[in-house]
Amino acid sequence: MSNKEIAKVFQFLGDIMELHGENPFKIRSYQNAYLTLRKLERPLTEMESAEISAIKGVGTAIAEKIRELLDTGKMNTLQQYLDKTPEGVQEMLHIKGFGPKKIKVIWAELGIETIGELLYAVNENRLLELKGFGEKTQNELRQQLQYFLKTRHQFHFATLEKEGLQILEGLQQALPGVKMEFTGAFRRCANVLESIDVLLGTKAELGDVLVKIGLQNVQSQADHSSALSTNEYPVRIFQCAATEFGSKQFKYSAAPNFMQAFLEKYPDQDFRDLADETEIFAKVNQTFLPAELREEAWGLSREIPTLVEVADIKGVVHTHSTYSDGINTLREMAECSKQQGYEYLVMSDHSKSAFYANGMQPERVLSQMAEIDALNQELAPFRIFKGIESDILNDGSLDYPEAILSKFEVIIASVHSNLRMDEVKATQRIIKAVENPYTRILGHPTGRLLLSRQGYPLDHQKVINACAANGVAIELNASPYRLDLDWTWIPYALDKGVLISINPDAHSRQGIHDIHYGVLSARKGALSAAQCLNAKGVNDFVMWINSHVR
Repeated sequence: MSNKEIAKVFQFLGDIMELHGENPFKIRSYQNAYLTLRKLERPLTEMESAEISAIKGVGTAIAEKIRELLDTGKMNTLQQYLDKTPEGVQEMLHIKGFGPKKIKVIWAELGIETIGELLYAVNENRLLELKGFGEKTQNELRQQLQYFLKTRHQFHFATLEKEGLQILEGLQQALPGVKMEFTGAFRRCANVLESIDVLLGTKAELGDVLVKIGLQNVQSQADHSSALSTNEYPVRIFQCAATEFGSKQFKYSAAPNFMQAFLEKYPDQDFRDLADETEIFAKVNQTFLPAELREEAWGLSREIPTLVEVADIKGVVHTHSTYSDGINTLREMAECSKQQGYEYLVMSDHSKSAFYANGMQPERVLSQMAEIDALNQELAPFRIFKGIESDILNDGSLDYPEAILSKFEVIIASVHSNLRMDEVKATQRIIKAVENPYTRILGHPTGRLLLSRQGYPLDHQKVINACAANGVAIELNASPYRLDLDWTWIPYALDKGVLISINPDAHSRQGIHDIHYGVLSARKGALSAAQCLNAKGVNDFVMWINSHVR
């Protein structure tokens, strides 16, 4: 188990104990353990029990529970609460903005024990009778429930990627010589997935093979075998003859909208029994489209450039250090970026209004800038740029007075608070920030968290138009839990001449690797290196900074 997975167990334990009205001191200790463990850089799996106990805020009792998790994958204390909590009530604890206190009320007073019962009660206005449930709260809960039901049984791409690679490697070893590739939404690198999909160019019986590579609950379906991976993620194995691999791969890889458009464009063609996908495109004199672009119909009509790759990214833009809520120091973030071959780092810790993230007061901003100057002399030609992730305040203004804003080289403007906005308010707020002469990059435009928070509604066209008019780049936040700007808006941004910056929003050295997920998502929107801000080398990046007239 990873540190974050272990931390989440303690977070859930604290929540379920609160649901049962247990000792607040114990609950707080588990919640604090969650905050501590998720930020640990060294894996708990590599530590002895005594080392774990010595971690500040952990202690012997929690260390024993961590050891139990590491050794058995379970925790007896948590299991005791799970045994006396209906499964549906446990599910409710995962609904954003619906905490244990409110769940306890509806469970105790209305006897509601499933998500479906809760949604029905909301639609019947039954929660209005309960203390603490006004009409506004009920309406917000309805939206959260609908989103939860829509996205359940889905997974972040990053959650399934490693497991998928292990499964494919196991199949390659077990079936040497058989052509095989990922297929479906997994092959298209969709932001969220329902399963790991693999296509095999053989019709041989696979039952024993699938079990041998660690798949469980293998079942035969109409056109595939379904199973669960080692970590109980859904897996689908499709099979076909080697001579029709290309035809089947094209069929399974294409999203419905793309496939419909393709067949309507070429109605009289026979695409069966082709061994390689390239034959399909060659047959109709169509440029070969990478699987990532087979989502929407525009992939067939748009001129597709050479798509951006991780190797094209020259700078790490949008990072946090211990100056705000990052795990690693400024030096550590810079040295790690340099060691990975990047030419520059834009340090962008949180601004002062982000009190929840240890946002920097002006004196700490100046202190960080002095450290950056010293490190730039030491690490040259690698360069650290003086940046900030400035909160976009409720009225659309940026954090800090102009005297401080003017000292930054790169300002990323982001919304972090007062997220409950309608489209008009959100759009006006962001456009005002974009029009601020100090804003250079618009950070995570909708504030969404995939599978957790929808993000505020936004008139994307108006916002992108404002960025074009003001020379502001738009961030594709590369965290696999955000991937915001959504790739579907990249083509419009490119048409308007807006640069896209693939930013890891890294809160640790490890977070820098999230650039990988940002690139995968950017490719789906047909982004090229030429239109990617941080594919610029350090000299061109400086020219971009200097091109902006305040």
